[in-house]
Amino acid sequence: MRLRIGYGYDVHQLAEGEDLVIGGLTIPHEKGSVGHSDADVLLHVICDALLGALALGDIGTHFPDTDAAYKGIDSKILLRDIWKLVKAEGYTLANLDSTVCLQRPKLKPHIPKMRACIADILGVDIGRIGIKATTTEKLGFVGLEQGISAHAVVLLEAQA
Repeated sequence: MRLRIGYGYDVHQLAEGEDLVIGGLTIPHEKGSVGHSDADVLLHVICDALLGALALGDIGTHFPDTDAAYKGIDSKILLRDIWKLVKAEGYTLANLDSTVCLQRPKLKPHIPKMRACIADILGVDIGRIGIKATTTEKLGFVGLEQGISAHAVVLLEAQA
């Protein structure tokens, strides 16, 4: 197949005393994401979307939360490893579109650096990386600031 589409979705609980890591950046906030790794919800959904596009399972299959080797790991490392798998399968990124759902803090000022970080990891032009942020208008676990979620979709193209 010349084109492959993948989708990713992830959720992390928010808690005081944790770092808020999104898109490879640590963002100042009184609450952070809870998880086995650094709990970077955005990088996790990108990993899942990439793996899904090639029917290679999910992030938990490749980096199980039962393995102490991944405790506290920087999710940029996970994304780099998954990107190596994608390239080994003969694909490149046509584009990525993602949305982070978080009531607070506002992410707009951080999005350019997030895009640059992800583009650097994947070795692609920043114009291929789309990141949006939204609140849930104070509804649900995101609106109540109990958690963060993210969605991502990728289009992979077979290398010629």
